[in-house]
Amino acid sequence: MQPNLVTFRVPLGYSSAPANRYSKTFARVGLLLAAFGLPVTMGDAAGSEPILRVVHHARSLQPGEVVLLSVETSEPLRGVEGTAFGRKYLFYSGLKPVVWQGLIGVDLDVRPGRYPVRIQGMLGDGTTVNATHLLEIRGKRFPTRRLQVDEKFVTPPKELEERIRRESKRVGEIFAAMTPQKMWDGAFAAPVPGQVDSNFGKRSILNGKARSPHTGVDFTADAGTPIRAPNAGRIILAADLYFSGNTVIIDHGLGLYSFFAHLSSFSVREGDRVKTGTVVGRVGSTGRATGPHLHWTVRLAETRVDPLSLMAVLR
Repeated sequence: MQPNLVTFRVPLGYSSAPANRYSKTFARVGLLLAAFGLPVTMGDAAGSEPILRVVHHARSLQPGEVVLLSVETSEPLRGVEGTAFGRKYLFYSGLKPVVWQGLIGVDLDVRPGRYPVRIQGMLGDGTTVNATHLLEIRGKRFPTRRLQVDEKFVTPPKELEERIRRESKRVGEIFAAMTPQKMWDGAFAAPVPGQVDSNFGKRSILNGKARSPHTGVDFTADAGTPIRAPNAGRIILAADLYFSGNTVIIDHGLGLYSFFAHLSSFSVREGDRVKTGTVVGRVGSTGRATGPHLHWTVRLAETRVDPLSLMAVLR
C-alpha cells in the first residue's frame, strides 16, 4: 500500500539553510509531519522551486529488504542522491526527465523504528532542493541453522590466516566502492533454475560454534549447472577464495553487487562486461560447502540485503 503524501512549500532559501522566520516555521511543520510518519516534500511557495514527491515500494520494511524510492519533480533535475541509515545512495533517472528512482538497503542490523531518507536533488544551475521520506522498519526474527563442515573452514590453519585477511580486505574494498553509472537494466532474474532455500539472515552454528549470519540465498542445483548473470554489469572479481571457493562478483553499478560462491569453474574474466543471462560459471561445491549448490549474495552500498527482495522490487 502506498503511503500518504503531504506536500508543503517553503521559501527558496530552505534548500540550503533556513535563514528567516518563515523558512524556520516551515521546517518545524516538516518535523511535525515527519513525527506522525508522513512523507514530506518541499517546493517554493512562489512556484519557482521544484516540488519533490517521494513514494516507496518494498516487499516489506524489515531488516534485509531492498526499498525502491521514486522521486517525481515539477521540473527536470540533473542529479539526485539520498542518505539513509548512515549511507549514501545514488539515484537514476527514469523514462521521464522528472522521475528519478533509487534503491535503499535495510541492513540486517537495523533495529525497529522510524528512519529518515534524506533526498537531495540538483537543479541545472547547481541549486539544491531537499525532501525527507520516513521508513518505518519493523522487527524480524531469523531462525538458526546448524551445519557440519570440514573443521578447517571453522578454525582455519594459522598459515592460512594471512590469505584469509587479504581476501576479506579485497572483497570489502569492492563492496565499499560505488560505480557512479547504473549498468543493470530492468528486472533481476534467478541465476539458476530450481528450488531456492530462502535462508537469508539465518544465524549459523558451524560444528557447534556460532558464526556470522547467512547473508545470501542458496539455490539447489546439480554440479555443472550453468550460472547466468541476473542482470547486466561488469565482472569485478573471478577468483578462488578460501571460504567461498571459486567466486564471481558482478558490479551492477550504483553500489549494487552480485556475489556468487562455490562455483566449479568460471566462464568469465575480471573486466568482462556481461548482459542478463550471460553464463558466468557453473555450480559446484568449492570452499566451505556441504554439497553442490549456488550461493548468491547481494550488497547494496555495503548493506546486506536479500537477493529475493531485489528480485521482488525490480520487476
